[in-house]
Amino acid sequence: MKSIKKGNEPKELMEWKQKGFTKFKSLRRSKVKSEVKNALMEEQGYICCYCEQELIATDSHIEHFLPQDSYPEKALDFSNMLCSCQDQIKKGEPRHCGNLKGNNEISISPLDEDCESFFKYTYDGYIEPVDENARITIEKLGLDITKLNALRRDAIEPFIDDSLTEDELMEFVSAYLKKVDGKYQLFYTTIKFLFLKNTE
Repeated sequence: MKSIKKGNEPKELMEWKQKGFTKFKSLRRSKVKSEVKNALMEEQGYICCYCEQELIATDSHIEHFLPQDSYPEKALDFSNMLCSCQDQIKKGEPRHCGNLKGNNEISISPLDEDCESFFKYTYDGYIEPVDENARITIEKLGLDITKLNALRRDAIEPFIDDSLTEDELMEFVSAYLKKVDGKYQLFYTTIKFLFLKNTE
């Protein structure tokens, strides 16, 4: 889970609310919803707010960190909105991230500056909690499902190369962690944790 710095509310959303709309479902078929989602994807560097997979416009959704059912007053609050992967569930595919979280609340938020410090990663792709809140967060978001462990392992593999010198590895890691064309690489915090933890 990478920390997200919220940007300004899109003017389209501000104007929409000025018209008196208070419910998120009012956005359903409007261009405003698309503008909001684009703004969220951009501020996240096009990676999922929870698992850090690449965000694909056709298979991602607007996620409310504080659930709309429990916090209706936050339904159109941009500071409560994130973009999560997995909008379309394929047959047999396990739910994860915002899709699994649903109306549950979690105590660790990607909107917190220190959210990254609650999770550890292993070289074989596993995510581990540092405390009970992190364990519950992993469980409620499905961050330890087989699919995500395998994808993290695939992202880690190129860095485990005995032919790389220490300097070459650090150069590789540094390049990977740079935002390019507004995008972060997948599983940013996994690579950061494993390969920069002893150098910071």
